[in-house]
Amino acid sequence: MKEKTIDYILRSTWMAVQKMYNEEAGRKDSTMATGFALISIDPEEGTPSTALGPKMGMEATSLSRTLKKMEEQGLIERRPNPLDGRGVLIHLTEFGREMRTFSKGVVLGFDEAVKEHISEEELRIFKKVANTMQEMINGKKIYKSAVR
Repeated sequence: MKEKTIDYILRSTWMAVQKMYNEEAGRKDSTMATGFALISIDPEEGTPSTALGPKMGMEATSLSRTLKKMEEQGLIERRPNPLDGRGVLIHLTEFGREMRTFSKGVVLGFDEAVKEHISEEELRIFKKVANTMQEMINGKKIYKSAVR
């Protein structure tokens, strides 16, 4: 195949973004996954641990490892959910809030740098194409699962 496939372009671009984010996070002894989790946690109310996985698109086992490490690093604390006796809310510590601010700055910096080189119209089309691909995948419109 001489022309790059859509899959190749998506994968290689995401791998480059991931590498860039991990390099930036590494300056603060962190990772992209930790930064993404920090940004996904409500800084005021906390976030139910069960809501984080779907919000971040992470499997439960990966999320569990990430949260355990974040707790060990003093970024988060788990508290009982007052609205659900069985549930747990993830809250940011003061250090977690500082690192959330750093992570948010990295993400916004990336957005701004991209916007300097890509027009609003091109970004609108990019987002429309990406959303359409996600809808196709989520709606199982590409590969239909065989009924067994």
